[in-house]
Amino acid sequence: MDANHFTKVIDSVVGELGDEAKAPIAFRHAFEEKSLPSVPELNRFIDLTKAVIFPGFFGIQDTRREALKYHLGHNLEGIYSILEEEGLRGLCFECGHGVQCQKCDERAREIALKFVERLPEIRRILATDVQAAFDGDPAAKSAAEIIFCYPSLIALSHHRIAHELFKLGLPIIPRVISEMAHSVTGIDIHPGASIGEGFFIDHGTGVVIGETCVIGKNVRLYQGVTLGAKSFPKDESGKPIKGIARHPIIEDDVIIYAGATILGRITIGRASVIGGNTWVTENQEPGSKVSQKL
Repeated sequence: MDANHFTKVIDSVVGELGDEAKAPIAFRHAFEEKSLPSVPELNRFIDLTKAVIFPGFFGIQDTRREALKYHLGHNLEGIYSILEEEGLRGLCFECGHGVQCQKCDERAREIALKFVERLPEIRRILATDVQAAFDGDPAAKSAAEIIFCYPSLIALSHHRIAHELFKLGLPIIPRVISEMAHSVTGIDIHPGASIGEGFFIDHGTGVVIGETCVIGKNVRLYQGVTLGAKSFPKDESGKPIKGIARHPIIEDDVIIYAGATILGRITIGRASVIGGNTWVTENQEPGSKVSQKL
């Protein structure tokens, strides 16, 4: 290859890619003082959090009982430290004032401490998810098997963590955490979705749960279920209106079978059964049974 030609091509492409005016949205954070949240650090944050919620399953797996509290304390310090730093980056991502923003710095510390305080409750709820999976899946041999390898619990562990951070008002990071689980399991749960205890997703691949979805207790989903929005109301300029409730409410003890699609801000009443490959866009009374017409 001619060296001069190669140099000209590189110079030309550098000029195109380096021209902020040609794609301003791509340069949103390129020159800001504070870097974006670190995905590797957030992965480490998740690993440490799972290690304190399920000690022995994650993290150091041969922990002795007499050393457990030491490892818990050590991991909690790591969780706080990472979340304080990455939380600051997440807050700066939204406010645009960079690392010098004292308000964001104080808020990051507050969020990190509050999250640590909520870990016992996150573990309690995840324990109910484990029990739901064991009760709902005849193939499950033990609770340990579910904790260690079920995609449902991977997705729910990430979601329970991300949802707490979402409620604490932390930008971007909850979504990063949810997408980590999505990429591994094929289960897509927005961190804003509110999910009651005792939740189980059997198999799981292709499940989608939208941001404003509200799910009650003891609900079971199968693969390919979509809890989505029916439409997107727009403002006078034609842009989608953000922040409105647009996803379903699923009451307690509902079962939704594979491939069902439930759209819009409708309510599926308590103890209803939604059959596979159905399309539901209207409210269902408690105890309803919905199936395809034969």
